Amino acid sequence: MRKFWRIFTLFKILPLAALITCCGGINEKTDSYFIQGTQREKEALGNLFALLSQEPEPGAERFSIVREIANEYKRIDDYNRLINFLSSWVDEHPADPFNTYYLFMTAYAYLELEAPPVSALYFNLIVKNYPDLIVRGESIHLICLQQLINLVDAPAQKIWCYEELLSRFPEQSDKGVTWFMLGQTYEQVGEWNRAIASYTQFLRYYATVVPGFPDAYAYAKQMVDFNNSSKNWTFESLDALVDTIKRNLDSGNTWRLWQYRARVNFFARSWAQADSDDSGMAEFNLSSFGSSGKLHYADSLSPGSNSNEAYLRTWGWSQFTPIWYFYFRKIYFPLDPDIHGRWEWAGVYYGERF
Repeated sequence: MRKFWRIFTLFKILPLAALITCCGGINEKTDSYFIQGTQREKEALGNLFALLSQEPEPGAERFSIVREIANEYKRIDDYNRLINFLSSWVDEHPADPFNTYYLFMTAYAYLELEAPPVSALYFNLIVKNYPDLIVRGESIHLICLQQLINLVDAPAQKIWCYEELLSRFPEQSDKGVTWFMLGQTYEQVGEWNRAIASYTQFLRYYATVVPGFPDAYAYAKQMVDFNNSSKNWTFESLDALVDTIKRNLDSGNTWRLWQYRARVNFFARSWAQADSDDSGMAEFNLSSFGSSGKLHYADSLSPGSNSNEAYLRTWGWSQFTPIWYFYFRKIYFPLDPDIHGRWEWAGVYYGERF
């Protein structure tokens, strides 16, 4: 929060002491509501309001005074008066070129008062109704959009914010993070084609670290690759998939068994390897295993199997790692109702499961 309040010290035309000494006292027309605090604070505010009354035309001098009045309220933690003063000012001076800045201060004052929904209304108002201003090299609209993403819950509004960031501020925002989060938000509203398109863009930024999504790249790649595949290896039910796997294990024909694997995102790893570790997959081929004798499998699925994923213990593969667990997964792909909810043989885990 302090970072953004520092922005409000910009445009120092005159120091506060100089402003106070050049005016003669409290203007009679000044509402006493705004002159509060200790004697020093009352004198400072009174002199600032008196000076403000002498600046009827918009410009840097008047802006400096308005800003100093608001900052004086901030210094004494009187955010209610700060809000009332700036809101009244914008309402009474609709043509003031610095209203964007004043509303920006108002939005942050509401954050200080722990009223984020109201603050979000102001950030939204600024972006959609007021021209952008650059403060210390930072765009106020850019900051407002970044704040809105964190403050609003409605997916449609988040989508609008992400798209604004990409179209208006492509160089000032993290495009990788923005594309991924746009894809996530499109998923929330069921816009699957747009979600896939967003993930496709995100994959260009493979080194991006997305906060809260350590496996963002793997997730997006799975979605995009699966979307672009034939999906002809899927089964209508888990029972149908397991029965087919067992029949082929009984036959010992590992080449034929290999044809039932998922053609996209299939993995072969030990239990200790990370889910995103695909090392060794390029050399993995099921037909090179299982030639030493009969292959065996458990009569039933392993504990831990559920309605979305299942494990089948098998053994007899190689003398180094004789036990393999076949991993079956229910397909999550709402983009295609004919595929969504079907099952696939998605991978192999080496060794005993602990």
